[in-house]
Amino acid sequence: MPHVNIKHFPAPLNDEQASELVSAITEAVTRAFGCAEGVVSIALEPVEQRAWQDQVYAPEIVERNHLLRKTPSY
Repeated sequence: MPHVNIKHFPAPLNDEQASELVSAITEAVTRAFGCAEGVVSIALEPVEQRAWQDQVYAPEIVERNHLLRKTPSY
């Protein structure tokens, strides 16, 4: 607890960029939940643009909009 799964269009993140992203998210999550960083897990999940509507937008944004804390502008 907690687990963060970031779904995104495939992006050429190098190891340093991915590490900086994970570090920043870990810091924000540990601060918000008051937990140790060792209990945080983070996944970076690339989703092809052509699959976004079916795999992400409809099931996670539209159907679970009651859980969203920030909505997209598209």
